[in-house]
Amino acid sequence: MDQDKITNMIPKSNGKATKVLIPLVVVGLILLMIAFNSVVVVQPGTRGIVLQLGAVKPLVLNEGFHFKIPFIQKIVPIDVRVGKAQSDQTAASKDLQVVTTTVAVNFHLVPDEVNKLYQNVGLAYEDRIVSPAIGEAVKAVTAQYTAEELISKRSEVSAKVKETLAAKLSTYFMALDEINITEFKFSPEYNNAIEQKQIAEQNALKAKLDLQRIEVEAQQKIEQAKAEAESLRLQKQEVTQELIDLREIEAQIKAIEKWDGKLPTVTGGATPFIDVNTVK
Repeated sequence: MDQDKITNMIPKSNGKATKVLIPLVVVGLILLMIAFNSVVVVQPGTRGIVLQLGAVKPLVLNEGFHFKIPFIQKIVPIDVRVGKAQSDQTAASKDLQVVTTTVAVNFHLVPDEVNKLYQNVGLAYEDRIVSPAIGEAVKAVTAQYTAEELISKRSEVSAKVKETLAAKLSTYFMALDEINITEFKFSPEYNNAIEQKQIAEQNALKAKLDLQRIEVEAQQKIEQAKAEAESLRLQKQEVTQELIDLREIEAQIKAIEKWDGKLPTVTGGATPFIDVNTVK
């Protein structure tokens, strides 16, 4: 066999192999893509929404490994863990005072109904539903209380806001976990009025306590005077001539005990002395 025949045979053999190999590679790639698109893993804390040719299916995939129809079904993951939404709100109280506050809300999506939320609202549910619902709930409840009651009944106000907001969110397949309302803030004029009212109440309370103290002290003095008068009355009833004479003798005896035996050197005045004849 000459060289030309050998050369002509080699390209022909390689061409046939290439023609067979290329389709096999293509088929393998197609099968690999089909296999890759036939499975999905739903991550922890999420659920899988099944879209089939753009339509939302009633099936919701839980966490874990799942099969799907390749190129026909698409899985949209959605977070069902507790999330936080914070909103600054301005409302009017029952007595038409402007009230501002910050509301922080913890909520989560109802896992088994995320497909309905996706179909009706989409993934922008916080901006479309949660924030407006917070504002509406705060305004509705704040209007039921005066500015002073918003401060004194803060826990009651918070409970009503939570109840109202929970009802609104449940309509869109969301559950409210907790709500925190920061301190209600009012205008500087109202704050000054509140401060002056508190000062007046404190002064009134002090005056009342002072009056009560004076009344008690006066009553104590009256009772003391009554007691002293009663004591004197009883003493007068007990006084007799013999008691008077006895008191005089006791006084003279005390004077003798204190006398040092010397007469006073001062002249021009009477010399006090004890009449010993009276001492018996």
